[in-house]
Amino acid sequence: MALATVAIIGRPNVGKSTLFNRILRRRIAVTDPTPGVTRDRNYAVAEWTGHNFFLMDTGGLVPQSEDEMQQRITAQSKLAIAEADKVIFMVDCKVGIHPVDEELAFVLMKSNIPVILAANKADGDKGDLEAAEFANLGLGEPIAVSAAEGRRIGDLLDLVVDGLPESVEDIAEDEIGVAVVGRPNVGKSSFVNKLLGVDRHIVSPVPGTTRDAIDSRMNALEKTFVFIDTAGLRRKAKVKEDIEFYTTLRTIKSINRADVVCLLLDASIPPASQDFKIAEHAVEAGKGLIFLINKWDLIEKDTDTAGSYVLRLEAKAKNFAFAPVVFISALTGQRVRKVLEMILRVEAERHKRLSPQEIKDTIMRDIAALPPPAYKGKYIKIPYVTQAEKPPPTFVFFCNFPNYIREPYERYLLNKIRERFGFEGAPIRIRFRKK
Repeated sequence: MALATVAIIGRPNVGKSTLFNRILRRRIAVTDPTPGVTRDRNYAVAEWTGHNFFLMDTGGLVPQSEDEMQQRITAQSKLAIAEADKVIFMVDCKVGIHPVDEELAFVLMKSNIPVILAANKADGDKGDLEAAEFANLGLGEPIAVSAAEGRRIGDLLDLVVDGLPESVEDIAEDEIGVAVVGRPNVGKSSFVNKLLGVDRHIVSPVPGTTRDAIDSRMNALEKTFVFIDTAGLRRKAKVKEDIEFYTTLRTIKSINRADVVCLLLDASIPPASQDFKIAEHAVEAGKGLIFLINKWDLIEKDTDTAGSYVLRLEAKAKNFAFAPVVFISALTGQRVRKVLEMILRVEAERHKRLSPQEIKDTIMRDIAALPPPAYKGKYIKIPYVTQAEKPPPTFVFFCNFPNYIREPYERYLLNKIRERFGFEGAPIRIRFRKK
C-alpha cells in the first residue's frame, strides 16, 4: 500500500515536534525548547477520518546558517520537501514573520507542493489576529492552531487529508508483495537476483548501493511474487549522507506495500537492535515476517548449527519467535527456492480464518479455564469472541470492562491462540470491545 507523505516544515522551535506528537496522539518526537533538538526526520503512519498517510517531522530549516549541524538539518528538511505530497509549514504567532519564514515560503512556492500554512502558538482570539499577519507570506490563508493545547488540530487535519492522494494498491490482489529488507551489505540484491535468475539489480560490496525500492515480478508455484528490493537501513549514528534518511523512509514505505517481509541477517554478524526495529515495524504494519539468515555457507558447521542460532535469535527477540527462520546462501543459491514456499505458507497463515465452532471449542474454553482476573473489584466476563475478516489475524473479545483487561492476560490469550492454531509468521492482533 503506497501512502501519501505529509512533511512538517519550519524553522527551529516553532513547535513541529509537538504537532507531530499531537497528531499521532502519542509521544514519539523529542520536544525541547532548545533549537535543533530534532535533527533527524521522524516519521510514522497517521490516520484521520479514515485516511492513512505518512507524517514526517523534520529538523528546523535555516537556509543561510553557517553552522555545520544546522546545514545538515536544512539539507534533510529539503529532502523531506522533495519526498512529500503535501507540506505543513509552521510559523510562530508569538514571534511574527521572521526573515527565515520568508525564505522558506519562497522555497516552498518554487516546489509546487501543496502547502498548509499553520500559525502555531495561537491562543484564543488574540492568536487569531496574530496569525492573520502570515497571509503576507503568499502561501494562502493561515490556520491558527496551538499544538501544545490541541486547538484547531482537527481543522488542520481536515485540510491535510483534503485532496491528499489516496492510497494506491499498486500490487494486484492476486500477487504477493514481498519486501526484502535488512541492514546494508547483507545480500538483499544478491538474494533477489538469485531468485530471479537474472541480474535485475545493481549488486556491490559497498554498503548503501541500492538507494530506491525496485519491484521485480516472478511467476513460481502457480503464484506471482512481487519482490521489493529496498535500500539497507543503517543505524542513525553511522549515517553519513543525508540521502540515507530519504532511503530509510522508502524502506518503511516498502514494508507497508508488502504482504510478507523477508528480513535478511548476516550469519557472521550478531543481529542488532536495528534489525529488530525493522521486524517491529513489519509486525505493527500487520505483515508476515520471515527471518532469512544469509551467508550460511561461510559458517563452520562444527562450531555453529542452525538450531543453536535459532535459540540465540529467539533469546534476543522473544516477541518474534512466531517468525520462521530459513538459512540461505544468496551466493550459492542454497535453500533460496525454499523461501518461496515459506512465503506462500506465511501468506496463507495471514489469511487463515477460524470458524465460529473452532473459536467456541478452543478460545472460549481457554477463557473458561482461566477467566480474566478481577480488577478494581470488577469481575470481567468475555461472552463472545470473533475474528475480523481482513489480515492480519485479528481477534475481537467482547467483554463488560474492556479497559480492565491487563497485559498478562492478553499475552495468555495470544499464547493460547498460537498454541492451538500456529499462525506461523503472521502477527496476531487482539482487541477488546464493550459487549
